[in-house]
Amino acid sequence: MMLEVKDLSASYVLPEGEIRAVDDVSFSVDEGEILGIAGESGCGKSTLAFSISFLFPPPLRHVGGSVLFNGKDLKNFNDRELRKEILGTKISYVPQSSMNSLNPTRRVKDIAFDIFRAHMDISEKEMYERAKERLDLLSLPESVLNMYSVELSGGMKQRVVIALSTLLGPELLIADEPTSALDVSSQRIVLKELKKLFKDGVFKSMIIISHELIILKHLAHRIAIMYAGELVEVGETERIFKEPLHPYTKALIGSVLEPGKRVEREKIPSLPGAPPDLREKITWCRFYDRCPFADEKCKRKQELVERDGRLVRCERGKDI
Repeated sequence: MMLEVKDLSASYVLPEGEIRAVDDVSFSVDEGEILGIAGESGCGKSTLAFSISFLFPPPLRHVGGSVLFNGKDLKNFNDRELRKEILGTKISYVPQSSMNSLNPTRRVKDIAFDIFRAHMDISEKEMYERAKERLDLLSLPESVLNMYSVELSGGMKQRVVIALSTLLGPELLIADEPTSALDVSSQRIVLKELKKLFKDGVFKSMIIISHELIILKHLAHRIAIMYAGELVEVGETERIFKEPLHPYTKALIGSVLEPGKRVEREKIPSLPGAPPDLREKITWCRFYDRCPFADEKCKRKQELVERDGRLVRCERGKDI
């Protein structure tokens, strides 16, 4: 097992209260596996992705739980050790809105050289060659190394960020909404290049986060569904789509619009209401107020348990 997340909890500590964005989340990722994490905006996906690195800049705070990478507990590393020994070389993170993460005053090669210098002692010539090779793997010309971010299209920026994130050959790549804000054509290119890097062994495993389930359907081996800071279902992608066990998963699957498939607007399913306020202590099913199948037994805390070969946080299971 490459990555094991155990009961991880993280909160944003704000003047108006503490927001438990990630609450007792547990899952694992094996070598050679792509895990997709899905859920609506604000459910905690990005906070979870960032928390896996075990860096918690204020107002984000680690509340409990652990992250083990190849058996090493990241709690035992300080920030300097994490940045030197783990981040970039073992775990690499492609942030949401990563197209805006490039320094507009620096050329791509300057950013790449900084990454190399922080982790190894090699010549500028070797750094240049390695960066050029990585750009080539992402179908980007050598000339991109001498460009500034303002000279790149959206799709090119995204691929440059992926190239920079994988320069050091990380074992695990965490890609947070890697196709957001891209047109359909650019999305297709980025996903194709990610699959190619995975197949070529540039990284061994990947966590890809998206609110677009159709992307995960064609890319991930397993999917974890997140709602209001908790995982509500985890299982093999095909089974999740064919027979969802949690009502929220079922609602998400029902909202997927397949390319080329026409659906009348009034027939597109929707969920009433909104997720609960995460500043409050919730001791019952967090989906209770929006669930069409809720009954009295749903008014108690629902645990994530194994059922029918997967994990689900619902006692109803196949009854829904």
